[in-house]
Amino acid sequence: MLRFLLRRLLSLAVTFLGITIISFAVIHLAPGSPVSSVAEFNPKFTPEMRERLRREFGLDQPLPVQYWRWLRGLLTLNLGRSFAPDRRPVWEKIRERLPVTVLINVLAMLLILAVGIPLGVASAVREGSFFDRATTVTVFLGYAMPGFWLALLLMLLFGIKLGWLPISGLHRLMGYQSLSLTGKILDWAKHLVLPVFVAAFGGLAGISRYMRYSMLEALSQDYILTARAKGLPERTVVYKHALRNALLPLITILGLSVPGLIGGSVIFESIFGIPGLGQLMWQAVMARDYPVIMGNLVLVSVLTLLGNLLADIGYALADPRIRLEGRS
Repeated sequence: MLRFLLRRLLSLAVTFLGITIISFAVIHLAPGSPVSSVAEFNPKFTPEMRERLRREFGLDQPLPVQYWRWLRGLLTLNLGRSFAPDRRPVWEKIRERLPVTVLINVLAMLLILAVGIPLGVASAVREGSFFDRATTVTVFLGYAMPGFWLALLLMLLFGIKLGWLPISGLHRLMGYQSLSLTGKILDWAKHLVLPVFVAAFGGLAGISRYMRYSMLEALSQDYILTARAKGLPERTVVYKHALRNALLPLITILGLSVPGLIGGSVIFESIFGIPGLGQLMWQAVMARDYPVIMGNLVLVSVLTLLGNLLADIGYALADPRIRLEGRS
């Protein structure tokens, strides 16, 4: 098992290095630069000032030199300083926005599990029924519907037409501090309803389909036929025997879906004006703030690779042939 883990860790390290090289090259080769984003609306910005700013940002150095300097900082857990006028450390910016993004994604994941798993099980048990067909059509619409379009529709309906829910921010701007603790929690809840639903909608569709297919496969196994032949109640057969085995492949899928949720935060945080990592990433891309972009990419890459590692470990624990692979 130790050799298996060492091989996987070495593979992940090489993969991570490749991700950072490609990402660093792509964002630097894209049109525009941090200097132009600062100077283009300032007529007093002279060529000498542009060149001085390029030297300050280190953009006058060759690209391999810039990458090596950034990688050397990363090895000491230093993500550098933002190119924004405040020149704050990148990790400080990420750290102050990370709790909001984590909160929304945890709530979205809980909603996905609470609705997606029962929906998939019910569809599998009622295979071919009107309920199964209706849920299939609904989830395929969820796959096809762009997140930004769904967010705009919900804002138009519940925020503007009906006026039931706020459409931006995490809490009201006026009178928030005067609210009681319960009032503040309710205010946050009202502001988070639409972002959490948008964040969960696509994943809800996927998890329910994965659960349906996994459950159908479990219900077709011989041990289910044996349990039914013994006269066990259908509820016991479905929820005690079939569901327990159908959840195994779903655990792996859930682990790999976490980075996708965080990556999708860019859409709903920008639309709903939520000060999280997604909004920070969008602002950094628009301003060509290379250190902040790379800091966010590093975080998402680490989560993705960690999800893959956990999935590999889970497979190795379940099937000894995987961890023994390659010994011969």
